[in-house]
Amino acid sequence: MKTETVEVLEIRLHDTHVGYLAGYQSGRNVMVFNEHYRQDPQRPTLTLTTHPAFPRASQVMASPWIRQQRLHPYFSNLLPEGALRDWLAQTLKVHPDNEFPLLSQLGQDLPGAVVATPLAAEDIPDHVLAHRTHITPVKRTHRPGQGFSLAGIQMKFSVREREGRFHFNHADTLGDWIIKTPSTRHRGVPVNEFTAMQLAEAGGIEIPEVRLATLGDLEGLPPISLPEEEWVYAIKRFDRLNGVRQHTEDLAQVLFHYPHDKYGATNYEQIGKLLRAYTQDGLANIQQFARRLLVNVLLANGDAHLKNWSFLYPDQRTPVLSPAYDIVMTKAYIDDEQEIALNLNGHKNWYRIGEEDFKDWAKTVGIPWASIRVALNDTMRRARDLWPKLLVESPMLPEHQALLKAHWRQLPPEWRIDTAPE
Repeated sequence: MKTETVEVLEIRLHDTHVGYLAGYQSGRNVMVFNEHYRQDPQRPTLTLTTHPAFPRASQVMASPWIRQQRLHPYFSNLLPEGALRDWLAQTLKVHPDNEFPLLSQLGQDLPGAVVATPLAAEDIPDHVLAHRTHITPVKRTHRPGQGFSLAGIQMKFSVREREGRFHFNHADTLGDWIIKTPSTRHRGVPVNEFTAMQLAEAGGIEIPEVRLATLGDLEGLPPISLPEEEWVYAIKRFDRLNGVRQHTEDLAQVLFHYPHDKYGATNYEQIGKLLRAYTQDGLANIQQFARRLLVNVLLANGDAHLKNWSFLYPDQRTPVLSPAYDIVMTKAYIDDEQEIALNLNGHKNWYRIGEEDFKDWAKTVGIPWASIRVALNDTMRRARDLWPKLLVESPMLPEHQALLKAHWRQLPPEWRIDTAPE
């Protein structure tokens, strides 16, 4: 009988041993939880589904998580998508859908506080491989220089910031900023996102620090093809605090959906219910969530899918809504774009979403409408008072500014922002 090779990663969260992830030559991937972690009522939360207060948390971890070729959705969502995945897979000489070697390569600088460390064959416990026979444990050899992982379809990199410059080669330290390079498909993406995030903050949205930088501010940028644009976009990582990992997970991880299901697997009502039931100060989190829903409508952002909402675990156990990220005016790049990413009160068209839809959303979530209305009213007051001037002074491309102003004039009356006609 042919012998099959297997590699094993030790999965740790902060200083806690969570379990082992085995990747077999056949493509089978098996996550086995540490029994002590499973039985510890004070364990740090890997994902909301494993929180001691979550229904069936014990059952979720009782049996191994087994998948073929792709990893379990929780781990799959830690990996990059699109061009960055293809670039990394080509570097490692593996297929982009063969996810175990990608996670193995990126395991020391994943989003949040999870660390995945390859084990030597002699260090692999027998029980991790007990369900298979005729196997040979091996340890993967890592390639230097690609030690970070960021989900998303853009080319974006985890970097270290020092005195205003961003350094790519930092294998011995954690990245504390994310750099997004200009798009080879769309003009002005960095200045679009920077402007959208600045407007969102002015509307009462919590965001990390954001900056525009030039290619000259980057040290060690990999040899990738870039367009002739001046700016790159930089955003500070909210999952790093003074060099310490802060655990976070996106909503696709929370709900165990693969990235390709990020647009249609759920709705904003279900997310609201999770916030109400499981986050610290649920009302405040839901009010912030409602503000962001409205801001996405106001900014013509059709990309607020499951991977662009995250939980942050400041006490390692109970989540809060993370700061906002990846807010972009997608209407600038998609012809006749008119929809938010997920359903709100049964539909998505931002030219039909009015106050009544938010009222019904609040009722479904189980939150008094008055507490949501006050948050929405404050957001609209800020947007009407501040946004027209901020937009004119922003670095967003003039044609995109004009498109956003036209969008404001087409919204329902309760969301309309008046500007001088072009």
